[in-house]
Amino acid sequence: MKTNSNVIGVIPARFASTRLPQKLLRFIAGKTLLQWTWEKAKSARLLDELIIACDHSEIEEAAKSFGARAVHTSVKHLSGTDRIAEAVRDIDAKIIINIQADEPLMHPAVIDMLVQELLSEPQVVMATAKVKIKNRDDIDNPNVVKVVCDKDDNALYFSRYPIPYFRQHTSEDTYYKHLGIYAYTKDFLFTFKNLPASSLEKAEKLEQLRALEAGYKIKVLGTQFDSCGVDTQEDLEKVERILQKK
Repeated sequence: MKTNSNVIGVIPARFASTRLPQKLLRFIAGKTLLQWTWEKAKSARLLDELIIACDHSEIEEAAKSFGARAVHTSVKHLSGTDRIAEAVRDIDAKIIINIQADEPLMHPAVIDMLVQELLSEPQVVMATAKVKIKNRDDIDNPNVVKVVCDKDDNALYFSRYPIPYFRQHTSEDTYYKHLGIYAYTKDFLFTFKNLPASSLEKAEKLEQLRALEAGYKIKVLGTQFDSCGVDTQEDLEKVERILQKK
């Protein structure tokens, strides 16, 4: 049975995690990592609906325990994009927002900014966000993805390596961190999903490079709101300190 919504936010929630096992169910300041992420996304003004796309009964039960709509998806999916595509397949929507489950600090204003971009610019089929890097340690951290853009704010490249390379370093050198959130038209989501994995994607382990290598444009919008993904125990403790301060 098909349902109708204009803008759907989807949090792809995978049970397994190599570096930090079952990280989405770990508690931070009294709530699971998944619940923090959902609550942040839920406060975005422009989402008509928010779904958690699960691959395991424990994730599904946890999601339902705090009032989220959970959709069970195949455990065989290799990426969050594939999981999202299954979750929205029978929903008649225009715009899909891919909200990373391990980003509990993603500001809802970033979600609304991306939605507004796709609603107001029909030629944009995929968009994401960037923030100026202030912590110099992040520049050389391969877990912090950097992005460079053209004059129209379309991505030229994403890399785990510090880009651009400044031959003569100054205090004015500027690097931008890519925030792990994506907006697509529903049509483009399925186009993107069906593209073959590209050589750059395999090299950097960055799925968005598949779209660039295939010749599609990704609009990159700037924001002042930073976020922090949770991949390790150290990340978890860092996020907990930030949430406790707030």
